[in-house]
Amino acid sequence: MKKINLTLIIFFLGLFPYINLHGQGCVAIRSFSGCGTGVGGGAILLPGESTAGMNFRYFHSFRHFRGTEEEKERLELGTEVINDSYFADFSYTYAFARRYYASLTIPFVYHERSSMYEHGGNSLGDRHKTYSKGLADIRFAVGHWFLDPKKHPIVNVALAMGLKLPTGDYDAEGKFYNVGPDREMVTRPLDQSIQPGDGGLGLTVETQTFYQVSSKLILNGSFYYLINPKEDNGTRRREGSTPYAAPDQYAARLSMVYATPLNGLGLSVGGRMECVPVYDLIGGSDAYRRPGYAISVEPGLNYQLRNFLLTASIPVAIERNRTQSYLDKKRERETGEPRHGDAAFADYLINVGVVYRFHKMNQVSNIFNANQ
Repeated sequence: MKKINLTLIIFFLGLFPYINLHGQGCVAIRSFSGCGTGVGGGAILLPGESTAGMNFRYFHSFRHFRGTEEEKERLELGTEVINDSYFADFSYTYAFARRYYASLTIPFVYHERSSMYEHGGNSLGDRHKTYSKGLADIRFAVGHWFLDPKKHPIVNVALAMGLKLPTGDYDAEGKFYNVGPDREMVTRPLDQSIQPGDGGLGLTVETQTFYQVSSKLILNGSFYYLINPKEDNGTRRREGSTPYAAPDQYAARLSMVYATPLNGLGLSVGGRMECVPVYDLIGGSDAYRRPGYAISVEPGLNYQLRNFLLTASIPVAIERNRTQSYLDKKRERETGEPRHGDAAFADYLINVGVVYRFHKMNQVSNIFNANQ
């Protein structure tokens, strides 16, 4: 009984993002949802079955880091940059053949960014907000489970590959105050961290795996990499500045889920890492980016009721690192002077989601009625 419930919980967790790419703030990691049919041998989708889900995430970034060192004086002086970001991903997964599936994710975003340095400088002390919203970059993937779930019910591995489409606005503009010698209001491109898209056509590679330790405990892991061959998207924060990059991004997650004695309730704990690397796998890296990573501990809970699963988790950052960018390194070599930019990170992320599983119309399944 608990074995079936636990398998279903793990199945649904595989549908939710292990990247948000979340809680990064000024490090412009986009929000991605996992693209698989989930994990758990008894819950891998049969041909003709599908799932639909919605995931909501929020973070508030405000702590500045240069490398792994926090610049606490930014908070003390009140000059910190604040990003409030909201994400809503709508996903659909369909099993079109035995062990093969396709997934589509349509994400939407809303960002608010508050700063002084963009509106006349920190010394002026005039804080203003900029905003962005709308459709982000749509993602599509096709995946395959390597092992036959009937023969290997306690362990399996899936690999999915797909495309990230440049559907999100990557040159959204906003109003900036106290700009120039006359302290004018001007309209120009928003900061890279709150652009809904990155402007690149990317290749996504994702793998996920699970291992059922017992009837009460399952381990699972995920890895996701976005290859963005395009070096930059042509958007410049101001005339003459370096254009924004369309950077690679990756994330990894390990977790375990425990089926509690309470009917339908599961507890999970895991660790995750999200990163914008300094260098891309394909293409150049000589464009503006804020590389960095965050490592988080992620406690969560989930509740399964028939074909529905509700989930909630709060990844809490334990390490944040704004790494030295390619441009920083290049200019440091040219000038001989140290150069290392900073970025603001969040302390935690709020992550809530729901998924519904559709069976074939002519299929009589006992999976979701195990407790009746």
